[in-house]
Amino acid sequence: MESEGGVLLPLFHEHPMMPWNDLRKGDCCGRYESQSDGYYCKLCDFFVHKKCGNDELSEYIDHPSHPDHTLQLRHESRYNYCDFCRWKISKLFYRCDECDFDLDLHCAKLQPPNVIDNFETHPHKLILLKNRTEFDCSAKCGKARGGLPYKCDECDVAFHVDCVWHQEAKLNYSPEVNHPYHSLHPLKLLTGEPPEYSDGKCRICGEMVDRNFYHCSSCNFTLDLPCVLNPPQKSLVDPKVHDHQLTLLPRLDSFTCNACGLKGDRSPYACFDCGFMIHQDCIGLPRVININRHDHRVSRTLLLGVVDSVCGVCRKKVDWTCGGFSCKRCPGYVVHSKCATRNDVWNGKELEGVPEEEEDTEPYVVIDENTIQHFSHKEHYLRRICGNGVLYEENKRCSACTHPIGLQSFYGCVDCDFSLHQNCAECLKRRRHVLHNERLTLVTNKDLEVFNCDACSRLSNGFMYKDGYKELDVLCGSISEPFVHPSHPHHPLYYIPTENDDKICNGCNIQERHVLRCIEGDCGFVLCFKCATQPKVVKHRVDDHPLSLCYGEEEEASGKYWCDICEKETDSKEWCYTFSMQASPLIFTRVEPFLSVLQLV
Repeated sequence: MESEGGVLLPLFHEHPMMPWNDLRKGDCCGRYESQSDGYYCKLCDFFVHKKCGNDELSEYIDHPSHPDHTLQLRHESRYNYCDFCRWKISKLFYRCDECDFDLDLHCAKLQPPNVIDNFETHPHKLILLKNRTEFDCSAKCGKARGGLPYKCDECDVAFHVDCVWHQEAKLNYSPEVNHPYHSLHPLKLLTGEPPEYSDGKCRICGEMVDRNFYHCSSCNFTLDLPCVLNPPQKSLVDPKVHDHQLTLLPRLDSFTCNACGLKGDRSPYACFDCGFMIHQDCIGLPRVININRHDHRVSRTLLLGVVDSVCGVCRKKVDWTCGGFSCKRCPGYVVHSKCATRNDVWNGKELEGVPEEEEDTEPYVVIDENTIQHFSHKEHYLRRICGNGVLYEENKRCSACTHPIGLQSFYGCVDCDFSLHQNCAECLKRRRHVLHNERLTLVTNKDLEVFNCDACSRLSNGFMYKDGYKELDVLCGSISEPFVHPSHPHHPLYYIPTENDDKICNGCNIQERHVLRCIEGDCGFVLCFKCATQPKVVKHRVDDHPLSLCYGEEEEASGKYWCDICEKETDSKEWCYTFSMQASPLIFTRVEPFLSVLQLV
């Protein structure tokens, strides 16, 4: 609908939009188009491709991927994934609120068959499943896990619908194409393994090509099918990325990305005015986000400017002359762009323009110097009782961690038998944790429900930090970086996400997935969450004295040590509980079975 101020598209935008032919990524489908004439709103910096925002776009649709309910067109910045193809959704999409089901505009136009029996990369019949499930795409496309898959009943394989759809379309591909990024010679369609003289990767995106690709043997120039069918735009202007126009250089050249500080080997977007260079996938970096190991939002900046700084995720040095993410509240806290946007660090939500709500995370109200009112026990006040290091409180247990009060200072109820270690009483009601991308809430678990901690695998019926299915006991949920442990007092420990995170713990000598590491030089010290939260002092029924956790001896001890519980010889380098390391010590080497008697469960 034409108006004096521009084109009116009231179905998904409230302001008049101007016809626009700048080649750019659309806020409609989130994808680059080789021909992307469209409409643009300067007030909102909102652009839609003409083919996405045409008159055929309906407010409501029925789609075979979600046959039970009608889907409604939505316009909002959700930054989630299409449940059909698992591409990240931009701002226009179809949604069913009842089922929390989202469909991007690209998939809304697809009408995939229920059965495909000629899929060239798999010999068996593939059936389209209509229920969402978690799976890794066997096409190795790199997209998010899960969605609605094509699945083989005979083999344990599944494919994104979009991946199968692209493969099926290959039957109609031209044997030879003229491509705008390689105008010297036509590209020929090849099937099978790439030539030995090539690196087997697409010149534009750097992904390994599959069995069908286009190639120029004269120039050793290779493109995969997605970059042939839907090439990235040649040039773009986006002030949020760079002040000047950026142009794609389809060349094999080593460069350092100014947005993330990491090396690249091909096809960057470059600025001819100032030499700025950026990875293609760094152009779409979010502006403001939350990461799981910092309490405040972090914002993308084009120049970090913090000299001698380290990344808050990988703990490696950051190039201060490049871009990244920084915290406006905490001077010096910076994160690599690639680290901040990892799937195990960021929840995928863009927060630019979303107001930040201040929330009360304090767990108690101070009544006087030694008295508090804790949110878990509002009916009575709790009075602080200082541990004297001599009298062991074995008859009182902390309601939060379920361990005996022991020698620690604690808060006890003046009217009933309710107690909290001082450290447990100070645990925040809401906090972020390195093992989960959403903020966790401290749940008091008054029904004494037994749960399994996702960090240490111990059973507990105490307080838990919880969000959805993620449940951490209060000890593991309270761990933050840097973490200092008496078994390794000289260096702090950090949780460093890696692809293969299974490491041998120095405490229990067991291979664990989630571990805290020392990052100093070649130290290599590793501690699992279970060992990191073992109580330092315990008491056993066979002895009247409190037993202290000993972290083993660096040198092999002379003589033999024997466990007084199992009566077996022990290794002096292993952790144990002991009363004294003098002559005839009392030692408990099997720490975990011993500790099981301390739990309430």
